[in-house]
Amino acid sequence: MPLINIAGSERFAYRPKPPEKTRELASGVRLHAVSDADVAAVDPLTYEVVRHRLAAIAEEMGDALKRMSGSVVVTDCNDFGATILDECGDSVIVGLYNTQLAASVDMAAKWTLENRAARPGIREGDMFFCNDPWVGGGLHQNDATVMAPLFHDGELFAWTAAVCHQVDLGGVSPGSWSVEGRDVFWESTPVPPVKIVENGEIRADIEDMYLRRSRVPRLIALDLRAKIGANNIAQERLTQLIAKYGAKTIKAVMKRMMNDAESRLKAKLRELPDGEWSGVAHQDSFRSGDRNIYKIALKMSKRGERLTFDFTGTDKEVEGFANCTLAGLRGGIMPIVLTMLCGDIPWAPGGIYRCFDIVSEPGTINNCNFPAGIGKASVASAWATQNVVSECVGNMLAVHPEHRKSLMCVCCGTWDLALLAGLDQRGNPFVTMVCDSMAGGLGARVDQDGVDTGGLNCIPMGRVADVEINEFSFPMLYLWRREEMDSGGPGRFRGGAGGSSCFIPYDSPIGGVHLVVSATGKALPQATGLSGGYPAATQHDVLVRGADARSMLARGHIPASLDEVGGTAQVLQQHLETNLDAGDVYFTHWQGGGGYGDPLLRNPILVARDIAAHKVSPRAAAEIYGVVLLADGTVDTSATGAARERLRRQRAEPAPASSGELA
Repeated sequence: MPLINIAGSERFAYRPKPPEKTRELASGVRLHAVSDADVAAVDPLTYEVVRHRLAAIAEEMGDALKRMSGSVVVTDCNDFGATILDECGDSVIVGLYNTQLAASVDMAAKWTLENRAARPGIREGDMFFCNDPWVGGGLHQNDATVMAPLFHDGELFAWTAAVCHQVDLGGVSPGSWSVEGRDVFWESTPVPPVKIVENGEIRADIEDMYLRRSRVPRLIALDLRAKIGANNIAQERLTQLIAKYGAKTIKAVMKRMMNDAESRLKAKLRELPDGEWSGVAHQDSFRSGDRNIYKIALKMSKRGERLTFDFTGTDKEVEGFANCTLAGLRGGIMPIVLTMLCGDIPWAPGGIYRCFDIVSEPGTINNCNFPAGIGKASVASAWATQNVVSECVGNMLAVHPEHRKSLMCVCCGTWDLALLAGLDQRGNPFVTMVCDSMAGGLGARVDQDGVDTGGLNCIPMGRVADVEINEFSFPMLYLWRREEMDSGGPGRFRGGAGGSSCFIPYDSPIGGVHLVVSATGKALPQATGLSGGYPAATQHDVLVRGADARSMLARGHIPASLDEVGGTAQVLQQHLETNLDAGDVYFTHWQGGGGYGDPLLRNPILVARDIAAHKVSPRAAAEIYGVVLLADGTVDTSATGAARERLRRQRAEPAPASSGELA
C-alpha cells in the first residue's frame, strides 16, 4: 500500500516563524523582549561572564540528567541533549552531548507557542512533553523531550529543554525498533506537546498515559523525573542569574550570543570561495527483507555569507521505519555545521540557523509525511543526511589553506544497533541498546589520521559504556570488545578504526534474551573518504547458533575469534528480530571513519607502524597502500616504489568489458 499524507496532519507541521515580533501572543501570553540598543549596551566583560554562566547551566542540566537517570544510554553513553532557548524558542546554547537532538528542540518550542498558548495555556510552573518528530524535539519517537517555560515578572522569559533517548516507548518490537514495520502505526505513538507538569506538579493522568506504552515503565518514569529535575535546576540557576545581573542584561546577552554566532559564521563563510559541491549518501534496506538501495542527494552552494543545502533529487519516502522528518534533516545538518564550521564559535543554533537555507521536498526519505515509518530515523535517514552534509562541507573547506584544517571525513557511517530485551539476572524486565558502536572511528583530517574508536562527531561527549557496566546491568557476558584491523578508510591519512563486540546471553532466569538487529551499511560503505581517500569498511554482524563458548570459558579459555567458538555461523542481513539462546554467540562489527587523500601517498613508515599495531593488515598494505616490508618489519623502499608505480599504472588501464550481470 503506498504511503499517504493523512488529512489534517499538516497541523503538526513545523512553522519556522511563530508570532515572535510582537510582545504579546493572541492568547495573552506576554513575551519578555529587549531592543537592539539593549543588546549593544552590554559591556564586553559582563557579556563574557554571563555567556559562560549560561553555558555552565546547560552543562549542569546534562550533569543532572546523568545523576538522576537510571538508563545506561544516558548515564554512561551521554545520548541526550540539554538546551536553553529564548522566549521565542530560538536555541541560545546547546551542550556537548547529542547535537542531533538539540538541533530540533527549537521546532517543538515554537510549535508549542503557536498551538498551546491559548489552550491549555503556558504558565509559570508548567512543563510540556513531546516525542513527535513532525513537531520537533527529537528525531524519532524514542527521543522524548520535556520543555519548561521560564517566567519573570509575569512575562515569558526563556525556555529550557531536556531530551534523551528512551529505551522503549512501545510499538510492535522491544525497544520500539519495528524492523518489519511499514508505517508509523507499527511504532511507538508520537505525541505532540502536551502539558505533563502543571503548576509544579506532575499530571498523573498524562504520566499514566505515557508510561502505559512502555515495557519498562519504572525506568521511563525515572528518566521523566530526571528531565523534569534538569529543567528545575536550570530554571533555578537562571532565576539566580537574573536576580544578580537583571533580566534586561541576561536577555541581552542571550540575544547577543545568537547575533555573535551569526556574524562570526558569516565572516568565516565570506573567507571561503563561492561554489557548489554535491554528494549522494546511500542507505541499504528500510525494513526486514528489503534489498533496495536508497539515496539522499545534496547540492550545497555557498554565495557570499550564505549556505544553501538543496536536497532535490532525494528518493521518495518508502514503506519501512528508516525515513526521517524535517527534524531529522535539520539534525543531519547542524552537527556538521557545529563541529566543522563553528569549532571556534559559540554554539548558539538560533543564530547559526540564520546563515543557511534548506531546500527539501516534503514526501522524501529525509522529509517524510505522516504516517511514514520513522522509528529508525535518527540512525538512518538523519544519519545519512549527516554523512552527505559532512562530505560537501569537507570539500568546501578543503580548498582554503587555513579552514581546511577543520574538515573531517565521514565518521562511523551508521549505527550498528543490537537491542536486547527480556528478564535480567535479577528477574526484572529490561530493554537496552548495546551502545558499543558509540566508539566508531572518526574520519581522517587533512594532516592527521582519524582517531581510532574515537566516537561520533554528532555526540562530542559520547561514550561507550564500560564492559563491566553492561555485564552488571544486563544478562550478557563479553568474549571481547576490541578495535578491528582494516576497518578505517585507507588514505594518505587513514580513517579511524572501528571495532567489534562479541558476547553471549548470561545469567537470565529464562536462559536467553530477545535480540533486535538493525544495522545497515552492509551492502555498501557509508563512511566515505575525501580527496581520493577510501571509505571505511562495511559493517558485519554474525549470529552463531549452538556455539561452544560456555564450555570453553568453563575450561578457563577465552575465545578470541569466531572460528574458535564452533557452532553454525549466520551472517546477518540488515534487519532481524529473533531470540539469542543461552548457547548462542553474537558478534557485531561497526564502521570506522573515511580516509583522506590517495593511499599511495601515505608515508610508508606510517603503514609499517599500522601493521605492527594491527590497524592495517599486510594484505591491505600491499594491495591498497603499495607498501612492501622486509622480514624485520621495516619498509623495503625500492620494492615499495615499484609496487606503487605498478598500482598507478593499473589504475590507468581501461576496465575489462563486462561478461554479464553480477550474480
